[in-house]
Amino acid sequence: MKKQLIALILALVPFTALAAGGGHVHLDKMEPDLYDKASLQNGAKLFTNYCMGCHSAQFQRYARTAEDLGIPQDVIEENLIFSSSLKYNDQMRISMQKEDAAVWFGAAPPDLSLEARLRGADWIYTYLRSFYVDDSRPWGVNNTVFPDVGMPNVLAPLQGIQEKVCDPNHHVAELDPLTGNQVGESCLKITKEGAMSKAEFDKAVYDLTNFLVYAGEPSKLESNRIAPWVLGFIVILFFFAYLLKKEYWRDIH
Repeated sequence: MKKQLIALILALVPFTALAAGGGHVHLDKMEPDLYDKASLQNGAKLFTNYCMGCHSAQFQRYARTAEDLGIPQDVIEENLIFSSSLKYNDQMRISMQKEDAAVWFGAAPPDLSLEARLRGADWIYTYLRSFYVDDSRPWGVNNTVFPDVGMPNVLAPLQGIQEKVCDPNHHVAELDPLTGNQVGESCLKITKEGAMSKAEFDKAVYDLTNFLVYAGEPSKLESNRIAPWVLGFIVILFFFAYLLKKEYWRDIH
């Protein structure tokens, strides 16, 4: 039994390291804000337009997204549902079959419903901004956070063309002591501008990451809303429980 427990712990260690996603790569800080409806709405738009060609979010429904994020049903149906086989109350699935995806990409692109819970917001935020040109790769790009990545940089039209101009293994960027983010020279440089400036693109990736954090636990909004009421009930219940205890133990004490 003891050997089995040790084996289980050793088996879980690599998975935990993968989930953390950072390894020796610096991850920029990203603080999600689930109360920023504008950010979440923009993130939902970016996700459906740029990610859902290959990635599903099958544990989330369009209707739930619309209700939580304050998006009218007609807006969802006209702008975020692109498959004629999907309806307003359906899960956020894609038309691509896993068998075809495995042939085209080497492996079927994963569902992203729980990606933020697996990888963390910092990992996703940094990863989406860390693609660079690499002609040796099948899709012509690589990623400093996920080396030998098997997907194209779908956000390149927004970000522009990014190239690696130094070796990150021998370059230590200065870190901001307050945010932990890199400052000063970076190994990645934009060599051809995209549709967005760097600040605009960083904001877009923030919104997309923010949406994925929401999609990983959509009930958190409701949990946060009712939490003060639950705590208040517990306080009141404790008061009456204390009075009841005093009554039961009155003759003993």
